[in-house]
Amino acid sequence: MARDQAVVWHGFTQMACFAENAPVIVERAEGRHLVDVAGRRYFDGISSLWVTTLGHRVPALDAAVREQLDKVAHSTLLGNGNRVVVELAEALAEVVPVERPHVLFASDGASAVEQALKICFQFWANQGAGERNLFLCLGAAYHGDSVGSLSLGAGGFETAVFDPLRFPVLRTPGYDHPGWAEAALAVLDAQHERLAALVLEPLVQGASGMLVAEPEDVARVVRAAQERGVLVVADEVATGFGRTGALFASEVCGIRPEVLCLGKGLTGGYLPMSATVCAERVYEAFLGEDLGPRTLAHGHSFGGNALAAAVALAHLRLVRQPWVLAGVAALAEQLADLLARRVAKHPAVREVRQR
Repeated sequence: MARDQAVVWHGFTQMACFAENAPVIVERAEGRHLVDVAGRRYFDGISSLWVTTLGHRVPALDAAVREQLDKVAHSTLLGNGNRVVVELAEALAEVVPVERPHVLFASDGASAVEQALKICFQFWANQGAGERNLFLCLGAAYHGDSVGSLSLGAGGFETAVFDPLRFPVLRTPGYDHPGWAEAALAVLDAQHERLAALVLEPLVQGASGMLVAEPEDVARVVRAAQERGVLVVADEVATGFGRTGALFASEVCGIRPEVLCLGKGLTGGYLPMSATVCAERVYEAFLGEDLGPRTLAHGHSFGGNALAAAVALAHLRLVRQPWVLAGVAALAEQLADLLARRVAKHPAVREVRQR
């Protein structure tokens, strides 16, 4: 711990209190447990910040990384390609709830969202509709900590110091407000000609405290946006890959967004990787002469990393096995029963929310 404090700066952590808060310093992992440097075992109840889906040291995922190491660890995707990245994009295209999808890769969820907002902004600029430059976002939203994703989010986490860096958005109440859908519908009705996109976390606003919406309400708002020509960005960085009982929360809601942001569980928690998935009509707005003004001038050095793509592909094949989502459903039912019997009645508990 002392060596850590001497050289490492941890995010969202007051380093002056780091040692006093008894941090866990992990040495290794086994299945659903982490093991610290003193040999103590911990149940990884937060899935290492929602990224681990099937546990640690999954044999098929370990093998995928080792096999890819014998080929190539990384090659740039800027203007060039890589076989395993193509295979991953093809596999994602088969399952994402997006029309004729095209995939732009990055390394984390905030970057996926950042890509999405730049894509939506330039989508309209490429068509001579630069006045459509506003984003409709929800209260209690969280979309990451880069400046753009922070702007789409509703603040919190002591980030007010960065407010001068944020760009303005139109914001209506979040899922904790009973009239959130009606408020969003009213703004869509009044402001759709100025809106580049509606950005929302479908079904669950996780970082704000597991605020849950009814699937029908999400569908109503998304349908209204699309009927008015507003692009829809579904931020499924947290809700993707089985967290809500389906592969994607958008499926539960019955929506097909123009842009889908993925991250966290994409590689099963093995390596940093995220993706911004765009419908073909969005992608086609960027086609033109070589390196011309319609080109998306955006990319990341490690976007489409081959090692990450290999393990993401193996992970996607695993989570598509019927037993995975069936297990989620069974465990969710068990958890609901235990929460109701052992937790909900506790005087310190105000409410239990689950999806």
